[in-house]
Amino acid sequence: MKSETNKVARRDILRALGGGVAVAGAAPLTSVAKADSETNDEKRKARYRETEEVKTFYRVNRYPTK
Repeated sequence: MKSETNKVARRDILRALGGGVAVAGAAPLTSVAKADSETNDEKRKARYRETEEVKTFYRVNRYPTK
């Protein structure tokens, strides 16, 4: 049988780890939110480009091309 002191020490370690996770998880919530820096024109511009890498991906994975 395990001793009672061994069980208590193990519980204390788990509590300490749980408290550390809670503190680490709350840290990003305390940062200041930043406004979007893109203009409306930048938001509307086309971002998708059919580069050679994209074409190769489609060809290798047998996606139909235009």
